[in-house]
Amino acid sequence: MAVTLTEAAAQRVKTMISKRGSGLGLRVATKVSGCAGFSYVVDYADEIGPDDVVFESFGVKVVVDPKSLENIDGMEVDYVKESLLNEGFDFKNPKVKDSCGCGESFTV
Repeated sequence: MAVTLTEAAAQRVKTMISKRGSGLGLRVATKVSGCAGFSYVVDYADEIGPDDVVFESFGVKVVVDPKSLENIDGMEVDYVKESLLNEGFDFKNPKVKDSCGCGESFTV
């Protein structure tokens, strides 16, 4: 399995790294949070650790630590822009069994 990006998400990451001026790719992780258990953490990947797992989608590296991979293996990250004020990454995670009412946390 893998953690993948849609073409729209990959393009957004490329744009943001270009504006920032540095970065190896996108780091995706999970942390214990919220009322349902876990939440997603998304950041620039400035380095790749020896235990990190690296996937590539549309020319963008997706870096995941092994513990987080247990919760998100098989996930697709999309980038959606619904309006001028409402845009961001959308996580399609097949491991999610339930999520909280506000959508900020999930259970696997």
